[in-house]
Amino acid sequence: MPGKRASFNLCAASDPVLLMEFIHGQLAATQINWHIRLFWGDDPLDNSFWEALTQQDLFQRPRAVVLRRAQNLLLEDLKKISAALGRVNTQIWPFICLETEFEKGRAKIPAALTRLQCCLFAKEKGWYKEIPPLDVRAKAAFIQKEAAALGLRPSREQMEQLTRALPQEAGPIRLEMEKLALASDPQGRPSPQAMQMLAQEPEMDVFAFLRGLQHGRQPEQIWLKFHKDSLNPQDAGLFGFLGLLLREARQLWQLLADEPVNLSPYVLESKKNLALSLGRGTLARIWDLALQADKGVKSGERDPKQAFEFLLAELFRLFNRKKL
Repeated sequence: MPGKRASFNLCAASDPVLLMEFIHGQLAATQINWHIRLFWGDDPLDNSFWEALTQQDLFQRPRAVVLRRAQNLLLEDLKKISAALGRVNTQIWPFICLETEFEKGRAKIPAALTRLQCCLFAKEKGWYKEIPPLDVRAKAAFIQKEAAALGLRPSREQMEQLTRALPQEAGPIRLEMEKLALASDPQGRPSPQAMQMLAQEPEMDVFAFLRGLQHGRQPEQIWLKFHKDSLNPQDAGLFGFLGLLLREARQLWQLLADEPVNLSPYVLESKKNLALSLGRGTLARIWDLALQADKGVKSGERDPKQAFEFLLAELFRLFNRKKL
């Protein structure tokens, strides 16, 4: 194995695409064909996880054990993992992933997790890695990298337009760049029509709205980000938002019930994770609150602005109760 690798890695990230890029980059640097086993911390860990973490298989294949969303596990499970990491087989490479928001450039990790022996040891050995979300400069570099991988050759003006128009998350950027590649000429030059579509104002992103609530963002911030000037005298802003909210809740419910939903692989994974995290009770309550807002306006009990503010407050209270 070229070079000396970490015995395990503890990773903190808010963007799942950047997280997995880091992991794949670490594995590729060893020039070894690692067999990847992926597990999730949204549900209790079963025997298959502990076997993958502690037992080498019969074929002696090097194995990378990737545990996503480990911050959702019980502290007792995290302590067991911490103890197991001290005696992991050399043919097993664990990646323990904490998927959390960043504040002032640092990952927001619960204090109880920072006191775990594995966390203290990983920081001491340099095996702890924080993968911050894209800022403006990193976003531009990521767009350039995706363009090169897809054989795109946007002009300097188009690159500036892409940097302004595309979102801050790596997954949606990748999807938009793939769509742009389909609308490019054989030399990789994006068409003006495709660029014009990117510059248009996107539909209100209710999925991002719900994820913001899940991560504790205040309703006032969400209002400013997603709904500034959206309410008009005809109440279209409120009812348009309610329609999108109900559609999103219905789709998350379908994913929770393992019903087929036509989504791209990245979006499907992200929405399935959110659905599992919220559960049926929270999704049912979202539906109930949306219908209450609709009824309140139509019955004359509230005006649209009051109904909207009450809905945001109740949604924030609902999500805040789910936080540890």
